[in-house]
Amino acid sequence: MSSSISIFAGKKALKEIQRHGLSQQQIKVVAGASGGPKWFTLFGLDKYLFGEFFKNRQETLHTIGSSAGSWRLACMAQKDPVAAIERLAHLYSNEQYSEKPTVDEISDKAAVLLNRVLGETGAAEIANHKTIQSHFIVARAKGLNSSENKFAQLMGLIGAASLNAISKQSLEFFFERFLFYTDFPSNQSKLDHDHSHYFKYKDSNTQYIRLSADNVHQTLMASGAIPMVLRGIKDIAGSAPGVYRDGGIIDYHLDIDFGEQGLVLYPHFFPTIKPGWFDKKLGYRSANPKNFENVILVTPSSEHVSRLPFGKISDRSDFTKLDTTTRINYWKTVLMESERLADDFSNLIENRIGLETVKPIESIL
Repeated sequence: MSSSISIFAGKKALKEIQRHGLSQQQIKVVAGASGGPKWFTLFGLDKYLFGEFFKNRQETLHTIGSSAGSWRLACMAQKDPVAAIERLAHLYSNEQYSEKPTVDEISDKAAVLLNRVLGETGAAEIANHKTIQSHFIVARAKGLNSSENKFAQLMGLIGAASLNAISKQSLEFFFERFLFYTDFPSNQSKLDHDHSHYFKYKDSNTQYIRLSADNVHQTLMASGAIPMVLRGIKDIAGSAPGVYRDGGIIDYHLDIDFGEQGLVLYPHFFPTIKPGWFDKKLGYRSANPKNFENVILVTPSSEHVSRLPFGKISDRSDFTKLDTTTRINYWKTVLMESERLADDFSNLIENRIGLETVKPIESIL
């Protein structure tokens, strides 16, 4: 029987779900990758996860995302997560620009969109959530990459991409990872920030900054500030001075240490993992299997994708390749068809249908 989802699991996760099935109590972390409108194919699954699977969650749930993943998971930490993700899907899929939009036009519309997604209380709800500890990844730009001059920024990106092709560690010369995280009210008096967040990076220097109602909007805008497409965000409140850009530059598909406690649920657009934005076309740059031993990766199946218009999921190139009416109708179809992923995942949870088809995640890393 065909399914709209494909599931891949790390060694530890595979043993766990084969023995006990899968329940929300087993999940410690939810992850969300960069990818712009690719996330539309996960919309139905997000609604099921946010509104049903994790409903009435009592234990702490750690979420971590970059770019579009941050925006999705920010919806999860609002009082009505389903309404929030529906606002995001509707507003984003119906966004329209002039024939040749400028960086300022795209940036200004994105800021308005996010304001509407958050509403009057969303930022405070995220910052003060009693169960969900949010983590949003942002990259602080260095040198030419901090410039809004297109030529200067382009030269900075070329330099970063060139050295990154030789060594991922070299990205530190161009961008610095900042992890903005929420803390629970009982921990607000802590002075040692390193012990009040969940994720511990070891690959490169990382700055940890607490989220508050005052900087949630800036942080989310920065996390999705694609270079050359949107303006960088200057001087995020509560953080170091500087220009902040898309977190996916460093952590595109989240090849990170997710911790050893519990399982990681990772709804993803593709059955592929690329560590950073500059690694997308580097066939030799792959994810570290050790980081995915506890991970359950849920993706749209090839059968599901083949049923969609144009035989693909939505992506940012649709803005330029399709006229506005065609694009919006196509994206609406992707959103509608995404409900199939929720149905099949629900069947797996409630009836264990499809557990036997789970594949080792090592096969795609």
